[in-house]
Amino acid sequence: MEIKYQGKLNTKKKTLWTNSNFLYLWLASAIGTIGLQMYIVAIPLLIYDMSKSALAMSTMRAIEFLPNIILGMLAGVLVDRADRKNVMSGMTLIQLCAIGGLLFLLHSEQLVIWHLFLLGFILSAAGYTFGNAQHAIVPLVVKKEQLTDANAKFSFTQTLLSLIGPGIAGMLIAAYSYKISFTIYFFCLFFLLFLIRFLYLPPIEKKTSKDTTIIQEMKEGLIELFGNKTLLVPTIVILMLNFFSSLVLGVLIFFAADYLGANEKQIGFMLSMSAVGGLVGSLLIPYLRKHFPRGKIFVSCFLFDITGLIVLVVASSWWMVGISLFIRMIGTMMLNIVYFTIRQEFTPNHLLGRVAGTSSMLMKLASPLGFFLSGIWAEFFSVRGLFMISFIFAIIMFVKLRKHEIVQIE
Repeated sequence: MEIKYQGKLNTKKKTLWTNSNFLYLWLASAIGTIGLQMYIVAIPLLIYDMSKSALAMSTMRAIEFLPNIILGMLAGVLVDRADRKNVMSGMTLIQLCAIGGLLFLLHSEQLVIWHLFLLGFILSAAGYTFGNAQHAIVPLVVKKEQLTDANAKFSFTQTLLSLIGPGIAGMLIAAYSYKISFTIYFFCLFFLLFLIRFLYLPPIEKKTSKDTTIIQEMKEGLIELFGNKTLLVPTIVILMLNFFSSLVLGVLIFFAADYLGANEKQIGFMLSMSAVGGLVGSLLIPYLRKHFPRGKIFVSCFLFDITGLIVLVVASSWWMVGISLFIRMIGTMMLNIVYFTIRQEFTPNHLLGRVAGTSSMLMKLASPLGFFLSGIWAEFFSVRGLFMISFIFAIIMFVKLRKHEIVQIE
């Protein structure tokens, strides 16, 4: 009886919730997500009120997307070169200054559209670099066997807050003004900066010479990514998946509204079902990880995509599209969590920032191309054809991967 009791005590000590560093990171992620949701809802509405231009709104989306592509590798070098805790603090300070500047311009009634474009780029670049640093810190403060569970908890919290955040932000804007949303974001960033200072990180052995140039360090990240067979295959798989998924997502709202006659409220419910699927996926993955190797889980996620696409191909109402999104998002969330964990575990930590920046940049490049091609397709052909193309791709990937050595990743 004493042995069993001691085992329970040891198990309790190993939980993530008793790890103070994980708690600080988790709280920082949650608070940052709350503030970001205030910004995400307010900024397109503010741009529309100022310009009444769809082009201005789409330009802002493109500008916020750019840092991931043009600064991804550079951000990775910064994360690997500098103290990662200081990187997170520095990026938070930059975001504080940007939001502070936005609030000043709003209060002084001097705000113009180009201010928003510039501040949006700065916020996106700093936020992306912050996320890269946080991703690289997790393996330093969490045990190897807890990485999947840790990433699942981050994903669940972010998805949950992303689900309820827009509604709260919308009500605040309707009751008060845009200023209240940006003020909340400002104070969230302030508390985030406060939490980061409590982190304790073990020292990292720097294996790069001080004389090494930034270009050489970027090259090291590329060599590590393309030379790491365990990581390269799932990276290529997700790159291809992003492309074919963007073919669907690029026309999904158009399909729901034009083909199925869905109104704004129904489309909102439809998208909410996708977020709920993400919550289910993040809750499911720690349980599956206890019973199955990560490689098998990664490959099996395509079964969710296949099932969801079948529903989408035959969809005759908005709620069927919602069910499709719900099913597919379960698989997408689990696949992403498994990939993040593999990347953290099988990449030398002193290279993790660069590898994460490079792989993220490559994977994100596929989406704009998919969105563009889906728009052209929809002008001349039925969008259900795009759903069928993605469905066929998912089947091919599942058949190919289930016989690949990737399934052997523990």
